[in-house]
Amino acid sequence: MIAKLIIRSLLVALAISTGAHAKEIAILNVSYDVTREFYQEYNPLFAAFWKEKTGDAVTVNQSHGGSSKQARAVIDGLAADVVTMNQALDIDAIQERSGAIPTGWAARLPNRSVPYTSTILFVVRRGNPKQIKDWDDLVRPGVSVIIPNPKTSGNGRYSYLAAWGYAQKKNAGAEETARETKAQEFVAQLFANVPVLDTGGRGATTTFAQRGIGDVLLTFENEIALILKEAGPGKLQVVVPSVSVRADNPVVWVDKVVAKHDTATVARGYLEYLYSDAGQELAAKHHFRPQNATILAKYADRFRPLELLSVEQIAGGWTKAQKIHFADGGLFDQIYQPRK
Repeated sequence: MIAKLIIRSLLVALAISTGAHAKEIAILNVSYDVTREFYQEYNPLFAAFWKEKTGDAVTVNQSHGGSSKQARAVIDGLAADVVTMNQALDIDAIQERSGAIPTGWAARLPNRSVPYTSTILFVVRRGNPKQIKDWDDLVRPGVSVIIPNPKTSGNGRYSYLAAWGYAQKKNAGAEETARETKAQEFVAQLFANVPVLDTGGRGATTTFAQRGIGDVLLTFENEIALILKEAGPGKLQVVVPSVSVRADNPVVWVDKVVAKHDTATVARGYLEYLYSDAGQELAAKHHFRPQNATILAKYADRFRPLELLSVEQIAGGWTKAQKIHFADGGLFDQIYQPRK
């Protein structure tokens, strides 16, 4: 009896001691528009994993908006422990302008810190009244196209580059200068059919699905399931073009912030868990293309087959794409004429 009381007292003391060392930790994930629902489900999944592993309780706060606007917010001082974006360009901007991330950030996690990918597809209204099937249909007179602003939105940049890549491929037999001229003309025609430029992907979705503007919406594949669900049965449908862009979604912990917050270990663990089977399964559930080939194959019916071009293939990488296409005075500024 005495022995049992001693053992019970030791167990209680151990529990008290363990509890005393457990911490409550809060981190901030600054992300882009269309990851809200994914991270709302991922955060408690990770918190449960971390609690079991370390005993610490983690709260993950979320911030969402147009990807480039979010990057600027971090540069201007928004204390993000982790940044989860839809293009390396925005993370590079944080590194270059704030110094809060090292230059070799992409090499710190697998697949150049890209745990999942997406692509750009089309959403049209019931019955596809304009008979939109591929990129050429988007430049026809009378077709209204909804795309967010490539100056502020990764969604917009990827849509722009996907159209550029399609035009390059269509004119593959031409000399390089002529091929690029044709691509510029094609993208100019496309944006001539864009009636309004929202700052982010979620705003463009609202314009198309709720305000009823436009014949076709260009958006990320992972956003489409949510759009169809919110619109109601049969009101919208998906069109898969012959070719599109591979949208890499890189992630990074922000070194200066995690050092200040003492959150480096949990911030890195938060991002590494995206590569776990549980993280990859959840990515697939939310229509992101997982990097795990086995899990990707498991959901083959969810991810429509099409030719995917990388940003490197289309524009020589994000640094070159930014300088040539999206910087102030670049090709996008030259070809886009806002409607008056």
